[in-house]
Amino acid sequence: MMGTGVLEPLWTLLFPPRCPACGCYVEARGGWCPACLSAALRVRRLVLTPAQRGALAAGWTLGVYEGALRDLVRGLKYQGRTEHLYAIDAFLRAAAPMLCRLLQEDGGARQLGARFDAAAAVPLHASRERQRGFNQTECIFSAWLAGEGLSLERLLVRVKKTRPQYGLSREERARNLEGAFAPARGAALRGRRILLLDDIFTTGTTALHCAEVMRRAGAAQVAVLTLASGQNS
Repeated sequence: MMGTGVLEPLWTLLFPPRCPACGCYVEARGGWCPACLSAALRVRRLVLTPAQRGALAAGWTLGVYEGALRDLVRGLKYQGRTEHLYAIDAFLRAAAPMLCRLLQEDGGARQLGARFDAAAAVPLHASRERQRGFNQTECIFSAWLAGEGLSLERLLVRVKKTRPQYGLSREERARNLEGAFAPARGAALRGRRILLLDDIFTTGTTALHCAEVMRRAGAAQVAVLTLASGQNS
């Protein structure tokens, strides 16, 4: 959903790019200053519960869900601020080498395209996606995944319109998502290694429900990657 075009130099001249966190001037649109980027980046393994480890082979997240990164995601989701994708894409590119090292430490290929057969974003209900105009997780990861050699496929659908998970307890989240997901029509899942994508990892309830659906449909392995998480570990 991003584009540069011939007017980009003029746009940069009229509106000099600034760091999304502190507002200082940076070289390119979407750029971060080194200090703010370092504060937002925290590439790490997600802490999964025993139930989650039964469906998810692994989980990783790239940043801290607070400050500028939280504001970028919220602005994209709830205000349609697709210009935030410039800063998010810069963040992903900075996180990529750290993720590669972590994947290698976990005993697998460094590149996502070698470790997984496809990626799938947590789906929105059709009515929510029409209202929003896009699936924010697909927008966040699509360009970056192409560079990683991994295709983004619509393998799941949300068949039940659920309440927002924000503010719900773990038990309420589980009840809210019961029966919410199903394999997409014609989805190629059997025998494949799937990287599940989401914007935020909180309790992991959404990832668990999606992974269980894909595993029951024959996926050989499901792991989860999120842009950010509030987990402190």
